[in-house]
Amino acid sequence: MIHKSFAVTCVIILLLAACTGQTPAPTTQPPPSETLPPATTQAPTGTNTPAITLTPHLTNTSLAETSAVLPTATFTPVLPQPTNPVDCTNGASFVTDVTIPDNSDVVGGAIFTKTWRVRNTGTCVWGSGYTLTHYSDEPMNAPAAVPLDVTQSGEELDISVDLRAPNSVGTHRGNFVIKNPAGLIMQIDNDSRLWVIINVTNTVTSTPTITSTSTAAATNSTVTITSTPSAAEGDNSAFVAATCSFSTDPAKETETINAINTYREQNDLPPYTLNPQLERAAQAHANDMACNNLFVHTGSDKSTPHTRVTASGYRASSLSENVYGSYPPLTGQGVVTWWRNDQTDVRHNLNLLSSTFMEIGVGYTFYDNFGYYVVIFAAPKTTVR
Repeated sequence: MIHKSFAVTCVIILLLAACTGQTPAPTTQPPPSETLPPATTQAPTGTNTPAITLTPHLTNTSLAETSAVLPTATFTPVLPQPTNPVDCTNGASFVTDVTIPDNSDVVGGAIFTKTWRVRNTGTCVWGSGYTLTHYSDEPMNAPAAVPLDVTQSGEELDISVDLRAPNSVGTHRGNFVIKNPAGLIMQIDNDSRLWVIINVTNTVTSTPTITSTSTAAATNSTVTITSTPSAAEGDNSAFVAATCSFSTDPAKETETINAINTYREQNDLPPYTLNPQLERAAQAHANDMACNNLFVHTGSDKSTPHTRVTASGYRASSLSENVYGSYPPLTGQGVVTWWRNDQTDVRHNLNLLSSTFMEIGVGYTFYDNFGYYVVIFAAPKTTVR
């Protein structure tokens, strides 16, 4: 009734008073939200396209691996990091094993992801600087540190780490701890450890060691690669056959390892030694990525860094892998700089500055205007006599 009366009143006013209404001012629309750049980029369309980046899976593996997302992923805004008062307290409580409960059966050499669910029982907010790190017993190829997501007091958080089962039958255990930004270990219930306990029921037979002559000469931290590893230098039968018309570039491989060793020298770390078997495994995967348009650690034949390194004849106690592809290709120094500054997966940089790994293999392949880099980091398995 109110609306009807109002309409009649307006008619009377218009007829008798000849009034005119004022045109409403145009509504000012709020500016559109700023669109942040996507986390990854599209494949080439004939114009220069920013580098295709690799996101963490680790996922993906116990090898600190990362995988590419193609084409464009939805961007998730970065949450602001909390600022804690100086008198806040740190504490955690174990909730449950999300994956791999104690005494799970795992095949030797298999890659698996262990996830714990914990609750923040302190008053400090977890965020930048809070990490999960290996503490004791077997590391199972764990990364140097796993950063924690922002977690408010009272909230629960799933913490995942990618591991590789030891290749020996029996029960294996690894203990991990949470550290605050000052590097102090956080109390978890009445302990300070989160552990993984697995039973290795059977193992994978390793390929015998193959002796070959190095294709690189090292002087201090400088390495010169004179040729790309070929089938003649070892048994490549376990590697996928790359059939596209790719090309390699030893100069880019040389630049890559020299850039890595220069970076290590700046951080008071010894240089990596170039290993021809690791070279062979890295080059095989670079070729595979180029011919099959891959930007991940799993090959087109479902191979993994571990299986490729084993096929090369190298016996590793631990290993990891960085991969990268871009159009146009980056230089060797450029790809190392990208890994150094990558905030999406800090394990790229941790591999460059690892104190665990001692040897390295570099592969580079060019095809269809794309450049593909693979770097394998490893420590050899020591023989006990």
